[in-house]
Amino acid sequence: MIRELGPRVIGVEPLENYRLLIIWSNGEKREFDVTRLLSYEPFRPLQNEEVFRSVQVKYGSIFWDDNMDYCPDTLYINSNPVKL
Repeated sequence: MIRELGPRVIGVEPLENYRLLIIWSNGEKREFDVTRLLSYEPFRPLQNEEVFRSVQVKYGSIFWDDNMDYCPDTLYINSNPVKL
């Protein structure tokens, strides 16, 4: 059985207050609040704003410093559509 993949990240922009504007392969723009991750050990380096702002797109998701990434499906589900 082949599982169909959901949309993938094609762009990301760090915003104020640990939020990300994410552009998806389906054309949607969604906002993700990173503050929910900051208390988890693997994501604690993101409390440093410079590290947080270094977010990049890789393999259809987001990552920081090759050590921290986030599942694109979970990212999509936990993000909110941006109202234009």
